[in-house]
Amino acid sequence: MRNTKTACIFTIIYLIVTSCHSTNSRLSPQQLADNIKARLDKVPGHFGVAYYASWTGPVLVHADSVFHAASTMKTPVMIEVYNQAKAGRFSLNDSLTIKNEFYSIVDSSVYSLNAADDSEQQLYSLIGTKRSIYQLVYDMIIKSSNLATNMMIELVGAKNVTNTMRNLSAHSIQVLRGVEDSKAYQQGLNNTTTANDLLAIYDHLAAHKVVDSASSAAMIGILLDQQFNEIIPARLPGDVKVAHKTGNISGVQHDSGIVFLPDGRFYAIVLLSKDLTNEQAGIDALADVSKMIYDYAVGQP
Repeated sequence: MRNTKTACIFTIIYLIVTSCHSTNSRLSPQQLADNIKARLDKVPGHFGVAYYASWTGPVLVHADSVFHAASTMKTPVMIEVYNQAKAGRFSLNDSLTIKNEFYSIVDSSVYSLNAADDSEQQLYSLIGTKRSIYQLVYDMIIKSSNLATNMMIELVGAKNVTNTMRNLSAHSIQVLRGVEDSKAYQQGLNNTTTANDLLAIYDHLAAHKVVDSASSAAMIGILLDQQFNEIIPARLPGDVKVAHKTGNISGVQHDSGIVFLPDGRFYAIVLLSKDLTNEQAGIDALADVSKMIYDYAVGQP
């Protein structure tokens, strides 16, 4: 009888200790934010991080700081293409003639893109031929084609892109121009964003509230085919799917999108950086932050 009582006491103590350990092992949002800051503080540069899941709420680190959007602005451009297609202005199956002449927003002077500076170069060999709007959007997202991007911005209008972002609660993002408009760049007329703005866009997209449910699903499908996977997906398990868009220019490395967990849950995540003196160190740090956020998300009830 005494041994039974002793065993029961030890069982109760074990359960209490185990329960406390399990509770303490779950980070609070502030603890996660502090850990993220500690990791990023090891890398020279400036960072913005935003995360949101319905079951945890947000975690934000410098989420309202303004960054050059780089190619993350291509997701807003895609959204506006789908928005105008839904409105009947054109069909995604319509074709456009591929060209490499665009107009500066400063003085309407003509400029062209350099294929050597583009991450997708095959399109340049097809100048003068036709390609569907859908295929150009696909190239713009998964291969980050600058040529396709400029064609899409010319098609839908940069101001329309920005206005649509306002309807998605992205209050600061600015899409002003196409890629490599050097006269605009010299005057400081750049596409900009904050982590919070991109978070709002992807949260709406994940909830299938962008344009309509079918359009949202189609855009997520494109983002899932992303070919550049050095940041958000890099340290995540192989069965985790990520619909995302990267962006990089000198000293800048970004990634932003939606992480789909195997259990059906999902979260939005945005990782931005600027003023990097060692871009690979920045990429590694942001990939680590992505894993920290993943561990936090899956560890919450």
